[in-house]
Amino acid sequence: MALYIKDCFDVEELGVGNVEVECLWVRIRGKACRGDILVGVCYRLPNHDEEDEAFYEQLVDVERLPALDLLGDFNFPDVCWKYNAAQRKQSRRFLECVEDSFLTQLVREPTRGGALLDLLFTNREGLVGDVKVGDCLGQSNHEIVEFSILGDVRRVTSKTAILNFQRADFDLFRMLVARVPWELLFKGEGVQ
Repeated sequence: MALYIKDCFDVEELGVGNVEVECLWVRIRGKACRGDILVGVCYRLPNHDEEDEAFYEQLVDVERLPALDLLGDFNFPDVCWKYNAAQRKQSRRFLECVEDSFLTQLVREPTRGGALLDLLFTNREGLVGDVKVGDCLGQSNHEIVEFSILGDVRRVTSKTAILNFQRADFDLFRMLVARVPWELLFKGEGVQ
């Protein structure tokens, strides 16, 4: 699992939860008086009941936050999200936890072969939009789930000056570089 967030957002990684559970939690800071958004990314190994219970405990800790997005590879291929039904006991327990936490699952297309394994949950209507299932990234056999967070989030303002190269005088630059006696400067120097 990977989480990519544009670097213009004010983000803080949180040390939430249990080391048995493969989860990364980050807080995206909200603007002024508006609330922060908690984003969790999780990977669940198939058929690991003890880790499932640790994850459910972790979810109870964060579910009370007003803005929560949770995504990941949960490996419950038997869950039918259209009818909120599942065949296996583990999967039904997962559905109960999702319902108890008032989470809504937003991914509608298969993400690995014909299975819907990668899921995106939110606890607030209107917080997430533009959910798209795209191509695979690199060697992964899972497709990318891309979405937008629609809340008001604080953007980091950089103090670094950035040059506008569209206004540069490249002819002058070439002339100045051509004047430098490069062979003399690097005579006797190695590539290091």
